[in-house]
Amino acid sequence: MKKVLFIAGALLSAAFAFSQKNDGNNILTEKESAQGWQLLFNGESLEGWKGYNSDQVFSCWSVKNGELICQGEGGSVTAGDIITLQEFESFELAIEWNISPQGNSGIFYHVLEGEQYHAAYETGPEYQLIDDAGWPGALEDWQQTGADYGMYPAGISKKMMPAGEWNQTRIIYNKNHVEYWLNGMKLVDFQAYSTEWNQKKALSKWKDYPGYAISGKGHIGLQNHGSGVKFRNIKVKVLK
Repeated sequence: MKKVLFIAGALLSAAFAFSQKNDGNNILTEKESAQGWQLLFNGESLEGWKGYNSDQVFSCWSVKNGELICQGEGGSVTAGDIITLQEFESFELAIEWNISPQGNSGIFYHVLEGEQYHAAYETGPEYQLIDDAGWPGALEDWQQTGADYGMYPAGISKKMMPAGEWNQTRIIYNKNHVEYWLNGMKLVDFQAYSTEWNQKKALSKWKDYPGYAISGKGHIGLQNHGSGVKFRNIKVKVLK
């Protein structure tokens, strides 16, 4: 009888631990798996990620309570952007994020590495993340959350949760057609490398960055911009 009770107790403890670890976040449903989605963050470790231009993950990044956390530290040794080990071409990315008050960060794609580059933003287009309402200074429309940073503004009509609460972003890149979504609303829609895109690039800060968006394939990256930010439920589906 004691043995049976011990086994039952062990099973209950294991089930409780499993439910605590799998609280609906950082998992795939059967439907998502069948559709070809894959997790980029398992909720437990930084497996599948590395520091930009580094073999290690910078110490400002950590995992706690199923969240991928950037503490927002400065300094080139302990801090920097992180990128996926995998590279992607056409894809759909779903990710949830929680920015700190007055925080600033970003999500990159098609990121390239090299000694000539110092940060992911020099090569990868950026979906901007920032505390629009709490930012202490004025923001250009192309600097606000959901913008294709420096290129395409997100507009002011959007459903954004305040700093300290979770928002959901989707980025769709399908054969140069790009869409940025925030909390179920499409904010940005453009054709990369089109005449319009090239004109915008020529008039933006990116004209001075020869590596910016030169590749249609690369790593997905998360930015350390010196601010606290959290991520979870990072999922990607490769588009054929």
